[in-house]
Amino acid sequence: MADNKDLNEMLKIKRDKLEDLKKEGRDPHKIVNFKGRISSNEIKDNFDDYDGKEVRIAGRIMAKRGHGNMSFMDIQDESGQIQIVNRKNVIGEEFKQVKKYDIGDIVGIDGKVFKTNQGEISIETEKPVLMTKSLQILPEKWHGLKDPDLRYRQRYLDLIVNPEVKDVFVQRSQIISEIRRFLDGRGFLEVETPILNTIAGGATARPFTTHHNSLNIGMYLRIASELYLKRLIVGGFDKVYEIGRMFRNEGMDATHNPEFTTMELYQAYGDFEDMMEITETMVETVAQKVKGTTVVEFDGNEIELKAPWKRMTMIDAVKEYSGVDFNEISDYDEAVAKAKENNVEVKGTIGEIIAEFFDEFVEDKLIQPTFITDYPVEISPLAKRKNDDDSLTYRFEAFINGAEIANAFSELNDAADQKGRFLDQVAKREAGDDEAQMMDYDFVNALEVGMPPTGGLGIGIDRLIMILTGQHSIRDVLLFPTMKPIGQEKEEASNKQKLDSIDEEPIEIDFSKVQIEDIYEDVDFETFTKSDFRAVKVINCEEVPKSKKLLRFTLDDGTGTERTILSGIKNYYDAEDLVGKTLLAIVNLPARKMMGVESQGMLLSAVHKEEDEERLNLIILSNRIPAGAKLY
Repeated sequence: MADNKDLNEMLKIKRDKLEDLKKEGRDPHKIVNFKGRISSNEIKDNFDDYDGKEVRIAGRIMAKRGHGNMSFMDIQDESGQIQIVNRKNVIGEEFKQVKKYDIGDIVGIDGKVFKTNQGEISIETEKPVLMTKSLQILPEKWHGLKDPDLRYRQRYLDLIVNPEVKDVFVQRSQIISEIRRFLDGRGFLEVETPILNTIAGGATARPFTTHHNSLNIGMYLRIASELYLKRLIVGGFDKVYEIGRMFRNEGMDATHNPEFTTMELYQAYGDFEDMMEITETMVETVAQKVKGTTVVEFDGNEIELKAPWKRMTMIDAVKEYSGVDFNEISDYDEAVAKAKENNVEVKGTIGEIIAEFFDEFVEDKLIQPTFITDYPVEISPLAKRKNDDDSLTYRFEAFINGAEIANAFSELNDAADQKGRFLDQVAKREAGDDEAQMMDYDFVNALEVGMPPTGGLGIGIDRLIMILTGQHSIRDVLLFPTMKPIGQEKEEASNKQKLDSIDEEPIEIDFSKVQIEDIYEDVDFETFTKSDFRAVKVINCEEVPKSKKLLRFTLDDGTGTERTILSGIKNYYDAEDLVGKTLLAIVNLPARKMMGVESQGMLLSAVHKEEDEERLNLIILSNRIPAGAKLY
């Protein structure tokens, strides 16, 4: 690996080459087009049709090699790579210019298609043209661009060096197109509703705020399109949908990004049963069209997307996975006692406690597509109450691989009931819940005008794409995920530790209040030596959804196979700050399942008490230590 001095010299050489080209009247940036080109895959897939024929191709140089009067280049375009063969006796004086081309340059080639003695389909250059001079160094070829933080920040480099990443985004586009085709075929009308709102409504979430200078009013980026789409149902549209970006000022993890794509649809004279049929049929259809199969593999599980999907009530699901039957619990105090007994967060109503039980015991178990129905009214402020039990609603959420992908209601169209639920939300907001919904008097007025019985559905497009493309992080299905700006110092919460390592300057620390646990005596030395301590490098680190304590580490342990370890240190460290660090782990412990994930070992931390409060510090090693180095 070149040091900074070498890199700076290489960058200077590239810039000097560009200046020389300009002086020679060969400024590549003056070239305005390169028409008539064809793709590399078109040539390779149809070699017999192109053999011996003149073609025009353009792309980025990804590799160079050669000697004497012949050189080779691998050119990468949108469809793939193809070899270019440059011969001095064919292109004459231009051969000198071609030898000056660098990896990363964008070139156009007019030449003849042929196959080398080794059987590689190639193009013999007859006329080369340099169209863009790359002034940066592409990541090193064999190792590529692996740092996830850099991949997300500089997606353009990721797409160049890891071209397989393009496949995910091609599939993303195809999935969204097929969703549109499915809905259009069922008579739904695609519409657009405001992104800037004066009231953030339609979901329980914290909004982003902004300010409109001309009107001198505060505004919100939308958290849902629901209330506007329902206004259209009131206005006489029977079937409407919108696919677009939503914005929620919340935490980030493997399934959450502050801006994300949803599809919401509303169907007059329908109900949540109709929404179930649309959901399962649409997902099955899209999978078949894009993937050619309704079976996808995720985390070693074969998931069958074919309709019909399993259906369970929330209370029955909680009973099955936790053993607590809320059909038998009608007293709030009894619900609180059950929550405490099962280490579940206590909430203000029985319905909210049921939802907490579901989050804790059920959600991550729902691997095969499952509709969870009969949600408590306290957590469903926009859904119609059930006729046979007004504590529950006609609502479902759809889950695949332990994550929610869809949410649907028989929509509430009782204006008085809606106003009352809005007021309940306002009370929560005034009590400090900044995710509670706001009062929307105009929407209540729309319901007073009259909305027919309506079914409504929202699908998280990004999460559905994750399932269909086998991606574990939402950042891998977003071309440009939200990232902390480079160089910006993160505000540290009071309970987060400042990262420290042997590579940093030592700092003065007051240890006078530290309490140290007694040292164990008579530990068997032979047993101790069976533990395999290794240096591991953090490839990626992310919060485990629904867990209050766990971080999921993807680690390089020197074996060439990535290792996953879950560690309960979320209260002490921010996940993104640990990426790239070198840690210490025991790697030969039996794997154990945590939150549905196999944890393959244990990261080591130093734990002590300070004024009776437990403190934890990860053992962070020097980055000079290679992954897999054994500690004695």
